[in-house]
Amino acid sequence: MTKKRFRTGAPRNWRDRFIAALGETSNISAAAEAAEISLSWVYKTRREDPDFARRWFDALCEGYDNLEMQLLEHLRHGEAAGAKDGAKRKFDTAGALRCLTAHREAVAREKGRRTLAGEVTTIAAINAKIDALRAQRKAGDKAISEARATARKGVKARKTEADHDGAA
Repeated sequence: MTKKRFRTGAPRNWRDRFIAALGETSNISAAAEAAEISLSWVYKTRREDPDFARRWFDALCEGYDNLEMQLLEHLRHGEAAGAKDGAKRKFDTAGALRCLTAHREAVAREKGRRTLAGEVTTIAAINAKIDALRAQRKAGDKAISEARATARKGVKARKTEADHDGAA
């Protein structure tokens, strides 16, 4: 018998448990069951909480990466990854391929979004450094101009004193 899932009075840290299970299984129903929360509540939360939606897609990408590695392990060695003590676990190769194919576009889109976000962050950091260097240069140019003006005033003042001393 499965545990009863509640819409209200959700278990503490259900989001973290859901995300962890989703990353391991790539199965939304199984992840909701592991978090002891209803599917409808999970989907509602994803619609209303952008941070949770981002974490959801990150976990799905991780889950599909894990599934690809398990499939590769199975194809190379003929047994399911994680089998212990030499025990053979049944591995549904056709199901794994269908799952990967069905979600390939969504995973590719999410990976592209991550790459773009990384590029945007990098470009913003570079632009901030360039702006800081420009500000330093401007401050340096101003300091040089002020020093030159002060030096010219000093030379002019000494020249005026010399002219007064020579006229006297």
